[in-house]
Amino acid sequence: MPHGRKDFGSTPQRTGYSQVAKVAVQETTLCVKEMHGAIADKSFNVFRRIPLLCWPAQLVQAVHDSISAGVYATIHHGSGGILEAAAILERQHSSPGKPPGRFASGLHSALNGAFGDHLAASNNLLAINMAIRVHGNSVPLNTDALRSAFPEADRRLCVFVHGLGCDEHCWECTDRGEPAAACESHFGHQLQAEFACTPLYLRYNTGLPIAENCAQLAVFLEDLLTAWPQPASELLIIGHSMGGLIARGACDQAVAAGMQWPQSTRMLICLGSPHLGSPLERLGQLATTALKLSAVTRPLGNIAATRSQGIKDLRRGPGAPQTLPEPHTIAFRFLGASLAKNVEHPLSEFLGDGLVPLSSAITHEIEGDVESARIGKLGHLGLLNDTRVYRQIREWLGVLYEAETPAER
Repeated sequence: MPHGRKDFGSTPQRTGYSQVAKVAVQETTLCVKEMHGAIADKSFNVFRRIPLLCWPAQLVQAVHDSISAGVYATIHHGSGGILEAAAILERQHSSPGKPPGRFASGLHSALNGAFGDHLAASNNLLAINMAIRVHGNSVPLNTDALRSAFPEADRRLCVFVHGLGCDEHCWECTDRGEPAAACESHFGHQLQAEFACTPLYLRYNTGLPIAENCAQLAVFLEDLLTAWPQPASELLIIGHSMGGLIARGACDQAVAAGMQWPQSTRMLICLGSPHLGSPLERLGQLATTALKLSAVTRPLGNIAATRSQGIKDLRRGPGAPQTLPEPHTIAFRFLGASLAKNVEHPLSEFLGDGLVPLSSAITHEIEGDVESARIGKLGHLGLLNDTRVYRQIREWLGVLYEAETPAER
């Protein structure tokens, strides 16, 4: 298959939540055991240095080590056996044809955000495969399946790419008292009504390395446009947080590989994406390094270090853009937010949207058609369904489509 194409519809079926819980319990037990041992060693070392207490201290330590080893072994194997039995029941009672509810889907996506690379490497059935989702079900990338899932498919399509630990539900309207189709904060419905754009919602494993997700998305969009029911289709992409980084990286990789979909892509809009990296993840990396400096806290540092590579990659952003054989024809738009009401105030940059500083959200090294905007009194997750955000999106798209001739529309 060209461009390293893979089957996005296949799902491994080896383990599930019970296996993840088993690993978590056993890893936590090992962490506590290591900390217990480190603290005990420090205490016994003091007594062994006292001449009259040296031999009694060695005897007491031998008894202590024997008892504690038995206790931890019992916890390790006992929990393993119980959760192994739970895993058997889980496999017997799972319903692969029935999609999970929103809460279960959110938990699933959060788990992938934290440990998705480990899930994928262990072939765990909980590892999310990149796919367009409709009512929780993945849609295969073939024309018949897409036509069935999107019977009113238009020539324009907009792919929404969520951020770390989220799924497609994050784009839904938050105003419970208003129908989704009439809610201005539901970007997909509004784009469909005003610009005839068919909204498609991507779900993917946010715990994988960012570069790997970029490569997967590049291939995925090539397959999507090839199979889309409407010919000569054009693409818009809206990415939130990590989703914007992945979409931006996919554009670079697709152009470098000579794929066709970038030529059909009109605009990429990044909402609160940390193009200069996330200060919180850099702080997390420093904390992990500090924990590993002491034998007592080293087990905690080892646990912190098991967070997914996708999270770790956020500390440096997408990196410098690739050297491309030809410049982008895509219009890039960057939107940043600040918790401060006045985005011009010096405090606004410091606060950012609570997770991403303003400068990180709107700074870029891309040449061509690039614009940025800022919104005040708005948090990171608020970017997903705030009416002011949609108005900015509408303004950008309005300028884009007003510049077209009737024959180009």
